[in-house]
Amino acid sequence: MPRKVLTGEVVSAKMQKTVVVNVVTTKRHPLYNKVLRRNKKYKAHDEDQVCHEGDLVRIEEARPLSRTKRWRVIEIVRRAGE
Repeated sequence: MPRKVLTGEVVSAKMQKTVVVNVVTTKRHPLYNKVLRRNKKYKAHDEDQVCHEGDLVRIEEARPLSRTKRWRVIEIVRRAGE
């Protein structure tokens, strides 16, 4: 089974080797058909500590790395300020 891949923005890079990524998903309401935006924050492992706040990153599912960390940064799509 392939691992899930999500794209989101880094909102915090204050921990060592960990970044907090905010992922925005859109979902249509089943009855009213209104498009709803949902935000969820994931803690992701950043081994080389190259991510900064505002970066757009792609993360993938991983084995549990700590109590709350289950994702790994695989690439930086866009740097902050570009």
